[in-house]
Amino acid sequence: MARIAVIGAGMGAMAAAARLAVAGHRVAVYERTGTYGGAVRRFERDGFGFDTGPGLLPVPAVYRDLFVKTGRQPLEECVGLVQVDPSARHVFADGSEVSLPNASRAGVVSALDLALGAGAGQRWGDFLVRAREAWDRTRRPLLEEPLWADWRVLAEREPYPAVPHKRLLRTRQAGTLAEIGAWELRDPRLTALLESHALGYGLDPRDTPASAAVLPYMEHAFGTWYVRGGMRELARAVYERCLARRVEFVFEAEVRRILDKDGRAAGVELADGSVVEADHVVAGVAPERLSAMTGHELYGPDDLRPTTGPAARAGAGSGAAPGRFTVFLALRGRPEPGAVHRTVVHTPDRTAELDRLHRAGDEPVRPTVTVLRPDDPALRPDAEHESVVLSAVSAPVAKGAEERFADLLVEAAEQAVPGLRERLLWREVRAPGAGGAGTGSGSGALAAPALAAGAGRFLRPSNVTALPGLYRVGGRSHPGGGLPHAGMSGALVAGLIVEGPDFRGSQ
Repeated sequence: MARIAVIGAGMGAMAAAARLAVAGHRVAVYERTGTYGGAVRRFERDGFGFDTGPGLLPVPAVYRDLFVKTGRQPLEECVGLVQVDPSARHVFADGSEVSLPNASRAGVVSALDLALGAGAGQRWGDFLVRAREAWDRTRRPLLEEPLWADWRVLAEREPYPAVPHKRLLRTRQAGTLAEIGAWELRDPRLTALLESHALGYGLDPRDTPASAAVLPYMEHAFGTWYVRGGMRELARAVYERCLARRVEFVFEAEVRRILDKDGRAAGVELADGSVVEADHVVAGVAPERLSAMTGHELYGPDDLRPTTGPAARAGAGSGAAPGRFTVFLALRGRPEPGAVHRTVVHTPDRTAELDRLHRAGDEPVRPTVTVLRPDDPALRPDAEHESVVLSAVSAPVAKGAEERFADLLVEAAEQAVPGLRERLLWREVRAPGAGGAGTGSGSGALAAPALAAGAGRFLRPSNVTALPGLYRVGGRSHPGGGLPHAGMSGALVAGLIVEGPDFRGSQ
C-alpha cells in the first residue's frame, strides 16, 4: 500500500483519488480552498441556484466508468441524469434558427434542411461522417492512453480526412476548422454551428486544427446530459465516492512545496510548515504553480511543454488567454411552455468576435452567447421563478466595462427568453479571472481538450513528469480540459501509478 498525496480537489484529481483508493492505496487530498470540485461550483442567492462552471455533461460514459470501477453503486443511483432534448436551439445572425435533436444524425439532418434550406442537412451529415473518422483515429491516443513519448506523430498528422474537390478533380485537406466551414459546409450558419464548439473552449477556429471536428462529433454521438440539481451534484457524488473509499480530504490546506528525496517526489510541505511524506504525488494544479512548488525542471528535452499550448500561443504579447464571462439571472414568472434548455445566440459579427477573443481591454463586441434554462426545482425558490445562466467566451474585459459587456449578453439572451427584461429581478456578473482563487481555477482561463495536428500546440503535457513519483492531473495536463477529459485524466494517472510506466490505457 502506497501513500499518495493529491494536490487539489478538482474533478480530475478526485477521479484519480477514488481509483487509487480502490486499488488499496492510502490517499489524502490537500485543497487550498474550503470545498471540492475545482471550477464545478454553485452560486446561490435568494433561493436561486446557478452553476458557475460547465452546465451540461457530454460523454457521461467517463463518469459511469468511474463509478463502476470504484463501487457497486452506479452513477445513475448517485445523481439524476437527464438527456437534454433538443440538444440545443441555435439562433443565427440572419434571424434564422434551428432546434437540433439530441444524438440523432437523421433528426439533425432533417431539422437543418427544414430550417436552413435543402442541402444544408446533408452537408452537415457528410461532415459528421468525416468527423467520425477523425474521432476513430484519435480517440485512444488523445483520450484513453497516456501521451505518447513520440507525441510529434500526433502533432504532425492531421486526422481529419481530405475532401474531393470535384471542380478541380483533386483533393484538398482542410487544415483548420474555419476551412472546413468555408470549403465543405459553405453556409455561414453551418459555419457558426461548427465553430461554436471550438469557441466554447476559447479556441479561434481560424487557427484551430481541423481535428477539432471531434468536438461537435462527440456531442452528436454521445448526446448532451444534465445532472438534476446542477453540475455541482456530479462533483458532490464524486466527492462522496472518494469518502466512501476512505480518501482523506484536508481543506484550507495550501501546498507550498513538493518534497523530493534522492531525485524522487517524496511528499508535500503545506503553507503552515507541516510536512506530509508520500510515495507518489498527484498534482491537479496549473503548470506554472507546479513548477514553483518543485523548484525543478519538470520537462525533459523531448517533453511537450505548456508554453506550446493554445492559451499561451494565442495570448502571446497580450497576456489575454480567454475565459468564460458569466451572467446569472433571477427571473420572476414561469418559463413559457416548451422552453429550450440550451439556446446558442450567435454573434452578428464573427470576425470582430474572433479578433476580440485574445485582446484584453478592447471595446466589447456582442459575442456568441449560450443561454441555459434548466427546468429544475432545485435551482429556483418556487415554480413562479426561473434561474438562467448566460455565458460567453472572451478575453479579459477592461475594468469598469464588465457591466457594459453583461448588457450585451442580456441583449442577446432576449432572443431566447421571452420578456426577459420585464421578468428580471436581479443579475450577478462574473468576469473571466474574477474569483479564480475562490474556485481553484487559477486565472479563470479555459482549458481546451487535447487536439491532434497543429504542430503540437493543442496537445497537453504528459501526466508523468521528469521528477519520478510526481504526476499531473486535470485540464492543464493530458488529455486536456472539459469534464470528460478531466475524468479520463484521473483514470490515466491512476493507471500509471497502479500498473507502472507500461500502462497503456483501458482496453
